[in-house]
Amino acid sequence: MTGVSIRPDLDQENRQSQMSLSTEGARNLAEITKTLPQMQGITPRWLLQMLPWVEVTGGTYRVNRRLTYNVGDGRVSFINTGTQVRVIPQTLCELPLLRGFEDIEVLNALADRFVQQEFAPGEVIVQQGQPADQVLLIAHGKVNKLKAGKYEAEALQDVFILSDGAHFGDQAIVLSQDTWDVSLRAVTRCIVLSLPIQAFRELMNQSEALQTQIDRFRAILRKPKDKYNQAPIAITAGHSQETELPRTFVDYDVSPREYELSVAQTILRVNTRVADLYNEPMNQTEEQLRLTIEALRERQEYEMLNNPDFGLLHNADLKQRIFTRTGPPTPDDLDELLSRRRKSRFFLAHPRAIAAFGRECNRRGVYSPSTEVNGKIVPAWRNYPIFPCNKIPITREGTSSILVFRVGQEDQGVVGLHKTGIPDEYQPSLSVRLMGINDKGIISYLVSAYYSTAVLIPDALGILENVEVGH
Repeated sequence: MTGVSIRPDLDQENRQSQMSLSTEGARNLAEITKTLPQMQGITPRWLLQMLPWVEVTGGTYRVNRRLTYNVGDGRVSFINTGTQVRVIPQTLCELPLLRGFEDIEVLNALADRFVQQEFAPGEVIVQQGQPADQVLLIAHGKVNKLKAGKYEAEALQDVFILSDGAHFGDQAIVLSQDTWDVSLRAVTRCIVLSLPIQAFRELMNQSEALQTQIDRFRAILRKPKDKYNQAPIAITAGHSQETELPRTFVDYDVSPREYELSVAQTILRVNTRVADLYNEPMNQTEEQLRLTIEALRERQEYEMLNNPDFGLLHNADLKQRIFTRTGPPTPDDLDELLSRRRKSRFFLAHPRAIAAFGRECNRRGVYSPSTEVNGKIVPAWRNYPIFPCNKIPITREGTSSILVFRVGQEDQGVVGLHKTGIPDEYQPSLSVRLMGINDKGIISYLVSAYYSTAVLIPDALGILENVEVGH
């Protein structure tokens, strides 16, 4: 009770000693300076900025290519129970000679015949010149593909590194290959599943369907094709006398890939009382819409990279995927990415991968310059900008990927797809439609963004995989 009686006296004393208007009182008459609503998670979205956008009529984009004989070159998958690893039978169809094979009983029988082996770092898995008598699947680890060099030393064959899910030696079954033409050496601890060719041939003699599949694969191998597996264009050059010229035509793929525009949508709801009474000095509906569109564009960039159907990380050609030599991304690795394509325009990497590359440059004493793009300074390598993108995932093992792009239709590169001029368009290929007001006075707006991506030819996009970012 004593405290309650004293406080009014203190307040009265303070008011009597006050010589001017307090700041608390002044705020009743002054306008407050305030910001627009702020939001975490907004990024530069460099992929959306740097991709050329192609107008798609009818919602579908068809990529016509020359006829290519696709013999399969995917990666197999595995399951493990404790330390025991087994190949998933259905994924054996990723081997070239089994592409399109659907007899699950035969695939199960093949999977059961694989034998698990383990190799320590530096250990030779197969030696060049030894009999080629097995099919190898890399279940886990990283393997260098080596060949005897000209100067009495082994050379890294085409800087080719096998990793999880890769396979080797399967064509020896149909080519009657007597010896290995390269050596395989483990870079890290490796788990390898091996299938003796003799066991495969025994099963082939028991299964008419498997024999038919191998005969079909042999027929594909005998078809004339260029180094890209495309149907060739016959040309004669260098002749000086009269000679009969070859007759040719350009054969097209009869079932080209079509990309349908994808969509990201949400429903924005705004109370009519808020929109009517609390609309100054900032428009509440506009601010709600601005932040919603920011989130929608962030999701758009994520889908353009990670969507299983059209996302760039899933649609890069397997022959355009390479692995780091040592783990962290090095200048050598980025040079290898650049050397595999013409007219590269830019890199895209997770910020932690960019930091890992910077550490490797520092360790080697190499200067990695920066460059200015659209008024912003970004890292660069060989004068190609390296744009950060946090939508590129980092695995639990601490690895990520670095992408390199050639872009534009005129260069047969990577393009973004959209459709402008849609009803109620608010931004290019993004619409805001009024859905109505419900009986509680809530206004609903349907916000939709339409987009997709397309890789016009395989070497337009390259990926450096298994990049260690925490080393």
